[in-house]
Amino acid sequence: MSTARDRQRRRDELRRKDLQRRSVLAGEASAATAEVESALTTPNESVSAAFFDVDNTVMQGASIFHLARGLYRRKFFTTRDIAGAAWKQAYFRFVGVENPEHVEAARTSALSFIAGHTVGELQEVGEEIFDEAMADRIWPGTRALAQLHLDQGERVWLVTAAPVEIAQIIARKLGLTGAMGTVAEHVDGVYTGQLVGDMLHGPAKAEAVKALAAREGLDLSQCAAYSDSANDLPLLQLVGRPCAVNPDVRLRRHAKTHGWPIRDYRTGRKAARVGFAAGLVGGAAAGALAAASTLREKRR
Repeated sequence: MSTARDRQRRRDELRRKDLQRRSVLAGEASAATAEVESALTTPNESVSAAFFDVDNTVMQGASIFHLARGLYRRKFFTTRDIAGAAWKQAYFRFVGVENPEHVEAARTSALSFIAGHTVGELQEVGEEIFDEAMADRIWPGTRALAQLHLDQGERVWLVTAAPVEIAQIIARKLGLTGAMGTVAEHVDGVYTGQLVGDMLHGPAKAEAVKALAAREGLDLSQCAAYSDSANDLPLLQLVGRPCAVNPDVRLRRHAKTHGWPIRDYRTGRKAARVGFAAGLVGGAAAGALAAASTLREKRR
C-alpha cells in the first residue's frame, strides 16, 4: 500500500525530472542562438574558452532590473502588469512548489512583459538601455579578465538568465565572442510570452555550455568559468578553471574549500549594497522594483 512518504518521493522525482528536462531544453535552445561575432579574429581551432555570468559578475546589479526599468519607461507594460507577475513569482517562492499550476505560472510570467512585442523592438530598445543604464556598470576588473582570455586566443561567452537578445547586445558592446541567455518563444518575429524550456539559470547554464562545447569542439577541462553565485555551481564545476567573482557567502565558502581563485572588485558599503540588491532583484520582481523606482522619481 502506497504511503504518503512514497507519494511525496514520487512527486519529488517527477519534479526533478521535469526540471532536468526543462534545463536541457533551455540550454540547447540558448546554445543554438549563440552566434559568433563576425568581426572577431579569435582562432576557432582553440579548444579552450571562458564563460562569464553577467549579473554581479560582469555588471553591477541585475541586468533584468535595468531592462525592466527601461521597458517600463517606454510603456512596454503597466504597473498592474508587473505587479501581477511579481505576485506570481512571490506566491511560487513561498507555497507554489507543491502546485504544478503555480510553478508553470511563475515560469511563464518571467518574460511575459514582452509578449506581443517584436524581436526587432527588443533588440533596438536593448541597445538604448545598455547605453543608458548598463555601460557604466561594467566591472573593470572582470572586463580585464575577459580581455585577458581574448588576448590569449580564447573565445569568451556570456552565460546569463537575462533574455538572450540582451545578453548578445552586452557581448557585442564588450567585444566578446558571443552570449547565451534565456530564450523567449516568438512566432513570425513576435514574442508569445512563453519560454523555451526554462530560465537559463543554475543547471540550465551548465546544459547550455555543454551543448555549445559539443558544437564548437571545446575541451571543458581546459575552459574557465566565472560567477558570483552558488546557483552557478553546476557551471563552475563543469570546467577545469572555475573562479568566483564578487562571490556570495555560499560560493566564497565553496571556493575557499576547493582552492578556487576568488576575485572581489567590491569595496566596503558597495559590496554590501550590491549583495543586498542581488538578493532582492530577480525575475518579475525586478520589474516591480523598477516600476516602483520610476514612480518615485516621477513624484519628486
